[in-house]
Formats: sequence, structure tokens, C-alpha cells
Amino acid sequence: MKLIEAKDYKEMSILASRIISEQVRSKKDSVLGLATGGTVLGTYQQLILDHQDNGTDYSEVRTFNLDEYAGLHKDDENSYHTYMKKHFFDSVNVSAANTHLPDGEASDLEKECGDYDRLISESGGIDLQLLGIGQNGHIGFNEPGSSFDSNTHLVKLAQSTREANARYFDRIEDVPKHAVTMGIASIMRSKKILLLASGVQKAAILNDLFHADVSEDIPATVLRNHPNAVIIADREALSKLQPDERKMFAR
Repeated sequence: MKLIEAKDYKEMSILASRIISEQVRSKKDSVLGLATGGTVLGTYQQLILDHQDNGTDYSEVRTFNLDEYAGLHKDDENSYHTYMKKHFFDSVNVSAANTHLPDGEASDLEKECGDYDRLISESGGIDLQLLGIGQNGHIGFNEPGSSFDSNTHLVKLAQSTREANARYFDRIEDVPKHAVTMGIASIMRSKKILLLASGVQKAAILNDLFHADVSEDIPATVLRNHPNAVIIADREALSKLQPDERKMFAR
């Protein structure tokens, strides 16, 4: 893994957007793996500004999101379909036909999961996968204990994950208990992975990411086995790593 240290959340978002926009400019039909949540929101804002100012073209880009809540209609205000349209898709020239998210309302979720992985494969695989990281080390919705061999699947959300996402709902009881998520193996097949972390609340898990044993107990540690994984984290998120460690991981 390569580490890029950012001063703060805004700089992290700018640096991430540059890597993504460079990917799109260098390969017009790039396949992007996208994420949701607060960490990546600034990155989408920067990508929209880049599109407006520099004309970065998304007309041939295809996208696959990491996950979607099970049981939420795609038009629900808290669905990731709605999040992506509101915060990115509606502001760039990406074709709706080229944007893909799991269908959390599919009548046969097992078939939906298999179809999703096949569609990614038929698209040539993901060129660049954007990730956040949960405080318990989850990536996508792959909670601690998730198999490193897992493909897209239905997962029961940890209580800590539901609590972290409760701020988007009226009450925690409204947060879905299950989601469809790309599995660890699905994520690891991406050609490049870009993980973002911001804030002191991510400091402990960032320290584990670099120092803990690679283990399914901390799903994000699997990224140490990826040949092209880049971590962009701000100073607060890196506050448990010593300065010399940060320089070593930045090499």
C-alpha cells in the first residue's frame, strides 16, 4: 500500500478527485467502482467542479457502486441510488445506462448478487475502486469476519455500522439491517484501489490497517495484499502513526 498524507478533509478530497479524473482522462471508457457516505462526499464535489471547469468527459465511463441497502426502493431518499444521483451522477455527463448499483429490492437477491459480479466482469473489470473505511475496519459493507473469498452477497449489518449510518435516517429503527455489497474478492479484483480516511475517529482503524495482522477480523487489512492500493488520509486520521512511519509508507 502507498500512503498519501493530506492536511485536512478538503485536501484529501482534492487529491482523490485528481487521481480519479486523471483515470477518466487517460481512459475514456474507464470502469469506476464508487462508494457512498460522508468521507467521499467532498471527492464527488471536487469531481463535479473539475467536470465544470475542465470538461472531464464521463460519456463513456461505466460505474459500479459497492453496495445498496436491502429492502429500500431506489427512489427512497436514503437509498444509495438516490445518493449517487444527488451527489454525482446528475451533475456530470455520465449516461444513466452506464451507472450500476445492486438492486436491494430484487426478488431473488442471490441471483442479483451473481448477476452483479458477472456484469462487472463483462465490463472488463473495475479500473479504479473508491473506498471508505468503517471504524470496525469494514470496506463496502463487509463487516468483521467476512471471508476474503467472498463475492457480491447479502450481509447483515453490524450494530455499530447501523449506528454510524443512523444520522441519515429519522431514527435508528429505520436503518436497514441488511445490505447487498461487493465482497472482498470482488473488490480485490479491481486494478487499482483508492481508500480515503478522514478525522480522528478513523485514527485507530488506520493504525490497525498498517500494523495489525492481515485478518478477516479487520477486513480492510486485506488491502495490504493488493498490488496497487493507495491510501489518502488526513493528519487527524493518521494521528496514531508516527511521522517516520508515515514517510515509510509514503515510499
